[in-house]
Amino acid sequence: MIRFDSISKIYATDLVLKNINWEIKNGEKIGLVGSNGAGKTTQLKILIGDEEQTSGYIIKEGNPKIAYLKQEFNLQHGRTVSQELASSFSDIQKVSDKLNEVEKKLKNINNLGIDNDLQSLVRELGLHQREFEALGGYQMQSKIEKLLPKLGFTLQNSNDLVETFSGGWQMKIALGKIMLQEPDLILLDEPTNHLDLDTIVWLEEYLISLKISIILISHDRYFLDKICNKIVFVNNGISKTYKGNYSDFIQQKNIEEEIQEKQYSLQKKEIESQKKFIDKFRASATRSSQAKSREKKINKIQRIERVSEQITSSKFNFPESPRSGKLILKIKKLSHEFGNQIIFFDADLDVFSGDKIAFLGPNGSGKSTLLKLIMKQITPELGEINLGKHNVITSYYEQNQSQALDLNRVIIDLLFSKAPNWSQKEVRTFLAGFGFNKDSVFKTVGELSGGEKAKLALSLMLIKPCNFLLLDEPTNHLDLKSKENLESALINYKGTSLIISHDRYFISRVANKVVEIRGHKLIAYNGNYNYYLQEKLKNK
Repeated sequence: MIRFDSISKIYATDLVLKNINWEIKNGEKIGLVGSNGAGKTTQLKILIGDEEQTSGYIIKEGNPKIAYLKQEFNLQHGRTVSQELASSFSDIQKVSDKLNEVEKKLKNINNLGIDNDLQSLVRELGLHQREFEALGGYQMQSKIEKLLPKLGFTLQNSNDLVETFSGGWQMKIALGKIMLQEPDLILLDEPTNHLDLDTIVWLEEYLISLKISIILISHDRYFLDKICNKIVFVNNGISKTYKGNYSDFIQQKNIEEEIQEKQYSLQKKEIESQKKFIDKFRASATRSSQAKSREKKINKIQRIERVSEQITSSKFNFPESPRSGKLILKIKKLSHEFGNQIIFFDADLDVFSGDKIAFLGPNGSGKSTLLKLIMKQITPELGEINLGKHNVITSYYEQNQSQALDLNRVIIDLLFSKAPNWSQKEVRTFLAGFGFNKDSVFKTVGELSGGEKAKLALSLMLIKPCNFLLLDEPTNHLDLKSKENLESALINYKGTSLIISHDRYFISRVANKVVEIRGHKLIAYNGNYNYYLQEKLKNK
């Protein structure tokens, strides 16, 4: 068992955590939820010792082995997949290096010509071999080989360099390193961001099967529902624990907010009644002391906060744009390869005004490549990709676009540079729609969390009106409230959109068509995500 006991964390410019109190028991799977910048990742860093709390204690029973998959995973370029997975066995690797060193010396023993050295090396070799065996060194390769197919790798491509794989495949390697460590507690920070749908389903099943404890930061509602049996909600630096999965948490929270709103109304009514009495009898010769007594009482009352005043994530909408013609995009007999791999072969697709299309397919199937082809960042090898002839205005949000932001720029200055003709009020109002309020607009990009950077990058894309949106993983790193706001904006959007996302709930809310990339073709389903799933079941 591990417990956060009255943890606070204060940075030079910000109080992130005020009073964090929660615990994780053996076998519990906890979802750590809250808005971007609420301090979720900070808590994980405190737990593993990467950061130190300002006050409070982390209380651990025994010495639990903790493994942490960070938002930004680091893999060593120049290593093969197998070598990278093997690097998770750091203790075994150290002993293996010692064994190799001794074996090299033994090969050169004839040059030494001293029996004492031979005996010493043999003893050292035996010592390291026993240590290697005790650590499970002889089972290491077997464990890696058993894991490879679960991650989707073959023995053949496990010898390929890690840098040759897409972001999704690299995330699988990072996950594999965690799993091989066999920890008591796994910390997962946005593990689904780079995974395709099939791998997310696999990861769900894998995590559900584990008997160990998990702390999970995720903004994927389906994922949280499937895995978690407890939710820790962080708001305004304070934690609160809820039993059940994410849907249970939402239900309980809604009930709490209803009760709080009623209590607020009753208290407000009572205070107003008391104030009327005080104003009426303040100057009365006979009842002034009673009025003063009541005034003291209401001044001591702890005010109940209104629920609506707690909501800090503002809604936004896409700006109005000129209407386009009926045909937005025509793809005809597209053939294209990436490296030596064929991605598209004789693929066709028509996109019409008002279509909101979700592109589905495994990592490496060409979803992001297709958007780059449409935006003419890449030239197709064969076939045609043409925008409609009448007034099609595009806007493109690239995957990990937030990583291209200048970390030294101040948020409000960055907005002024993109919209020089806007007034201070217009810029502040626009930024408030993305949750940047008050003094937060004067932060530098480098001070923002991953989700806040994603919201900023999204806001920059929306400054200029467009009627054809291309969005590549727009929900990556967005908190749940921001996702809901983006969903609402896309549902209300009058234009056309092409969307790549692995968030099943998000897709089910915003897409009215689905295009699956399968067998190098673009296979269209003229219905929403649920219709697509039903059609897939029929054809199984």
